[in-house]
Amino acid sequence: MKHEWRKAEKELYLPKTTPMYLEVPAFNFLTITGQGDPNESAFGDRVAALYSLAYGIRMKLKQQGFEYTVYPLEGLWTLPAAPTAPGQFNKADLQYKIMIRQPESVTETEFEVIRQAVERKKPNMYLSQVNFETITDGPAVQVMHIGPYDTESELFAKLTAFCETNQLTPKNHVHREIYLSDARRVAPEKRKTVLRYSV
Repeated sequence: MKHEWRKAEKELYLPKTTPMYLEVPAFNFLTITGQGDPNESAFGDRVAALYSLAYGIRMKLKQQGFEYTVYPLEGLWTLPAAPTAPGQFNKADLQYKIMIRQPESVTETEFEVIRQAVERKKPNMYLSQVNFETITDGPAVQVMHIGPYDTESELFAKLTAFCETNQLTPKNHVHREIYLSDARRVAPEKRKTVLRYSV
């Protein structure tokens, strides 16, 4: 049976538009880091490198009898300093680690073999910068944002208020975004993005 994360892991990926608390376990990811405006080509090239590897791994596991839907793109985002006002910052200053979660059965050794195969078939200067990494969000609060990325500050305000009400403190200034919509195909006002703080 094909593993569909939208059906099997709803708490992690399909929260409501009101904040919620959850415990997020450790998962393995393909990751790559960068800095700058996500609208620039360098960001898109890094995303392409991640997807090339993710689909290469999916094909390998399918040959072994395990089928699944590739997990969504995620990103950890921060700034060198806190913005002077919510949502007011220079996108060129953004620091990010973007990633795609991998099934438990995938090992770092298998990842390296597939990376070499992908480098031969689909060269991308960023493939060599992709890492295989285990990340744990642990205790967290999250919410579903529906709309343009530039209006996310409204939902972050809700997450902050939820933390204050429930005596929770964000672990750091980093937040996670999980992109459930393909920005190339979905209108900005309909895009769904999970926003999450570790606490």
